Amino acid sequence: MKIDEAREVRTTCPYCGVGCGVLAKVAADGEVTVRGDPDHPANFGRLCSKGSALAETIDLDGRLLYPEIHGRRTGWDEALDLVASTFSQTVAEHGPDSVAFYVSGQLLTEDYYVANKLMKGFIGSANIDTNSRLCMASSVAGHRRAFGSDTVPVSYEDLELADLIVLVGSNLAWCHPVLYQRIAAAREKRPEMKVVLIDPRRTMTSDLADMHLAIAPDGDVALFTGLLAYLGQHNALDRTYITAHTTGFGQALFAASALDLAGIAAATGLSEDELGRFYSLFAATDKTVTVYSQGVNQSSSGTDKVNAIINCHLATGRIGKPGAGPFSVTGQPNAMGGREVGGMANMLAAHMEIENPEHRDRVQRFWDAPTVAEKPGLKAVEMFQAVADGRIKALWIMATNPVDSMPDADAVEAAIKACPFVVVSDVLAKTDTVRHAHVRLPAAAWGEKDGTVTNSERRISRQRAFLATPGEARADWWIVAEVAKRMGFGEAFSHASPGEIFAEHAALSAFENDGARDFDIGAYAGTDGEDYDALVPFQWPAPSPGTPLWPAGHLPLKGGDQPAARLSPVSKVDEWAQPAKPPISPLEGEMAGRPEGGVQAGRSSPSTRFFANGGYYTPDRKAKFIAVRPTAQTRTSPEYPLILNTGRVRDHWHTMTRTGKSQRLSQHMAEPFVEIHPADAQHFGIGDADIVRVSTAHGEVLVRALVTARQRPGSVFVPMHWTDQFSARARVDALVAPITDAISGQPASKNVAARAERFAAAAFGFAVFAERPASIDADYWSLARCAAGWRLELALEAGRDWPAFAGSLFGTDAQGETLAYHDVTGGNYRFARFAGSRLAGALYLAPKPVAVSRSWAVEQLSADHADRRGRLAIVAGRPGGNRADRGAIVCSCFGVGANQIAEAVRGGCSSVEAIGATLNAGTNCGSCRAEIRTIIEARRLQAAE
Repeated sequence: MKIDEAREVRTTCPYCGVGCGVLAKVAADGEVTVRGDPDHPANFGRLCSKGSALAETIDLDGRLLYPEIHGRRTGWDEALDLVASTFSQTVAEHGPDSVAFYVSGQLLTEDYYVANKLMKGFIGSANIDTNSRLCMASSVAGHRRAFGSDTVPVSYEDLELADLIVLVGSNLAWCHPVLYQRIAAAREKRPEMKVVLIDPRRTMTSDLADMHLAIAPDGDVALFTGLLAYLGQHNALDRTYITAHTTGFGQALFAASALDLAGIAAATGLSEDELGRFYSLFAATDKTVTVYSQGVNQSSSGTDKVNAIINCHLATGRIGKPGAGPFSVTGQPNAMGGREVGGMANMLAAHMEIENPEHRDRVQRFWDAPTVAEKPGLKAVEMFQAVADGRIKALWIMATNPVDSMPDADAVEAAIKACPFVVVSDVLAKTDTVRHAHVRLPAAAWGEKDGTVTNSERRISRQRAFLATPGEARADWWIVAEVAKRMGFGEAFSHASPGEIFAEHAALSAFENDGARDFDIGAYAGTDGEDYDALVPFQWPAPSPGTPLWPAGHLPLKGGDQPAARLSPVSKVDEWAQPAKPPISPLEGEMAGRPEGGVQAGRSSPSTRFFANGGYYTPDRKAKFIAVRPTAQTRTSPEYPLILNTGRVRDHWHTMTRTGKSQRLSQHMAEPFVEIHPADAQHFGIGDADIVRVSTAHGEVLVRALVTARQRPGSVFVPMHWTDQFSARARVDALVAPITDAISGQPASKNVAARAERFAAAAFGFAVFAERPASIDADYWSLARCAAGWRLELALEAGRDWPAFAGSLFGTDAQGETLAYHDVTGGNYRFARFAGSRLAGALYLAPKPVAVSRSWAVEQLSADHADRRGRLAIVAGRPGGNRADRGAIVCSCFGVGANQIAEAVRGGCSSVEAIGATLNAGTNCGSCRAEIRTIIEARRLQAAE
């Protein structure tokens, strides 16, 4: 298939760890559209709002297209020679631990594999860590402590088979929307299914929950050790399983009994009644899946939390069986693949252990490497501390933005700025990290990359290229291999394609394995180019024929090993049989493409589970109960009386390097904010829409106040996405202390002592522009893409020369007509500049938050304004005549606003389904359904009053 002919390509979404299949259709004129792959077993055709908008994020605006040295464009040879010679010289002069790689769950497995191979096997250091340390390290550590391996024992199918789903520290509705919709669809068919949400915030996921436990920050260990004690006291244990397949139960139960129910209530902030109801429900429900994510992992006690959860499943034998097990859902598209290749500082490739001399010898022999790192390297927080104190003198950052995502981010930025040699491989020319690189290497982006990723249920899928690589951008694996060759390791890095790297990776997983290790995809060790091109999604383990999947006597519950049917990875557009109608609504029976009772016949191998019959990867093949005890973690003080929690929002991703390109995704939450409970807001003198200074001992941010009872009193929530590229002072990870879990090294990003105070703004502003302003001189500002341009929120501590300020935003050299309105007494100023019949920009200023319809103002950038009289409406800041104001965007897929939904409710739409039928809102990805229901319920309350 030629790259310049119309085609539809099977690939995989580059966002969260659900790993949804995507069909990318490229028209003959180059236009790209995407839809969910109905044959992919992760999503069966469904995509979330972010996945649905992928085609809006693949433009070349802001791309890094050529190698640069100190900001000067250069060729690949010069750049690669400099990187290789500097790393080689640094190692020669200061030893292998003087260099480091900091990589990313955005890398493909093949990229990860060669980077890990180069650092651990040829440079000889384990100083390669990943941003997955920030999201999944505690799960890895907990798995390894309990199972002897980093094994996720369940599959997505178990979410649909469970009778009880316990969601712990997981806003599934916003962070893993397709899994949320799979649960919602299953529950519609089986209303008796129960869902419990354990989260300090009443997130949109609570819309699905029968019970919401607003737990105190880091109360999870107390909650689940208390559950273990309850199970023991109420004869709810599977003693047969405990005896046959585990060790350490007595010690774990004794430790769990340290607190009585009153003590657990005090430690969790929950009532004894809430605890009793949750404990009895868990004890009575055999088919239980506990899903956990960052609320568990991002904690100084994260590993203990994971093991406290696992202990309860081991004690009840609820593991590896249909509809039962502990389930860590990953946050990145290839965090799992990175774990498989050993891309973390304390791991070897193929789930082998860096502390194990036999494993080190095995990997060294397989790679024919001169050495293999003999001890764990520096984990992420330690790594940047070593950069700061000079131990690390050469640093290569790949596909991540640590200046924004690391804790104590200002200190991380200072360390990178002071490092003698910094290389950054990225797709964008401007990020908060790229700006400090001595060498900038242009990497291929999604749509151009070719390789594999592994999702949360151990399913390996292909990401395929459907676009030509622009400029001189190259694949990450190629860049690393070329540096390795120039360092003298050419024979070991002579791969000609990502398929060859994948085959090597698969062969290593099977090398001297024979069922002794969980990760085995030896069946793919002989993969050639044609096989790799046609590779369909599969779950591991997938050993070569004749190799036992598990040790004898420990067979798992699984559906069989039949191979998946081949699906064409690339098809000509005119060969595709298009669906007769769009994918079915999120809750309309089964997922699109999914038949009753399981995977689609002939499309994918059945789900595979681990440990129903034991067969753990510990020396004695038994799982280990870990004796964990709750410990008090008081972080607040009179100076910092609040707890800061950080996390994600629905339509943005990480540091917005991709989602920030999409006008559709940028409208749902267009600026950084702090969620604060009404009681706390009143106490601190903060009103809704005020600008708030949130500060800790490490830094401060300015964000918009969102006063809501969904927030737990005493806690505030600030999202992690905003950077210096999109806001003035909103890099929230600069506030997070570099406190980590002692075992996993994962930072504690959700329990940070903080204070909040109203920022005394003299003026507030809102603006829209056809072009991005060159500079913004304001104390608070937040910039977001919108249809046909940009939208800007502002706040200033002191007044200005407002006409001059408007000119600085519009551009002093801009030609055109400017209309202005000045109310000096009231402090209201409005400016509109026109270029011909188009609006070039409009600025609204007021002493209070500006009451201008955002959606209407944005629409004016696309409108024709040849009628001069009509231009006065723009200065007025409101629609003329009977024109409706959509209000804040709720449904990103169809651009439906809150006012439209409220009006439909007034018109008789009394359900989410009725709103969908009338406005289409909620009928595509379904991520907004909880918000729609909230608006419906609010209108009902108003009507009742």
